[in-house]
Amino acid sequence: MDKNDIIQKTAGYIQREFSDDSSGHDWWHIYRVWKNALAICKHEKADEFIVQLAALLHDLDDWKFNDHGDETPLRATAWLDSFDLDPSITDAVCRIITRISFKGAGVKNKMDSLEGFIVQDADRLDAIGAIGIGRAFAYGGYKNRTMYDPDSPPQMHDSFEEYKNSKSATINHFYEKLLLLKDMMNTPAAKRIAEQRHEVMVEFLDQFMREWEGKDIDRGAVP
Repeated sequence: MDKNDIIQKTAGYIQREFSDDSSGHDWWHIYRVWKNALAICKHEKADEFIVQLAALLHDLDDWKFNDHGDETPLRATAWLDSFDLDPSITDAVCRIITRISFKGAGVKNKMDSLEGFIVQDADRLDAIGAIGIGRAFAYGGYKNRTMYDPDSPPQMHDSFEEYKNSKSATINHFYEKLLLLKDMMNTPAAKRIAEQRHEVMVEFLDQFMREWEGKDIDRGAVP
């Protein structure tokens, strides 16, 4: 089986697995990460096969949706092993999967390959901007979190355990993660895209707070 066949079979598998997701981590999120990663890869001297596999499989063992609470790539490894790939390819993909996630504002990024930086950037780009705003509230609803609680300020988590166990409001998530991602991009292409998407979120939050306080209302028009 050639590399293109493996990519297409993997895409079909992931589409089936994530077709019913309502948390913002659905097939179309993965599709966007896949295509964005491939586009960034065109500007970098990276292995497209590893980038595509890692992009497609990056949420399969996500700590937010499995029973063991970390990103041990059990399902991804089993899937890759079904193709009898060179062990170095499976290892490279799985190393990306276990390092891709944001794990707290104070937690160091442990990504260690160009392919990993590309996939991580593509994933983080989909967490910001207009789509990122929509996904943030989709996930908040999925986790039964309040939209905003002015009595519960954002926390800059210093450990993965703190971040993982946080149950703060969705608006806090912007300050705890999403607004930080612009300065965490790895590749030049992602850094350029992130600048504009970041501004979209800043403008949204400004409008959200004005509406929350009723400051956008023409006081003279209020009965």
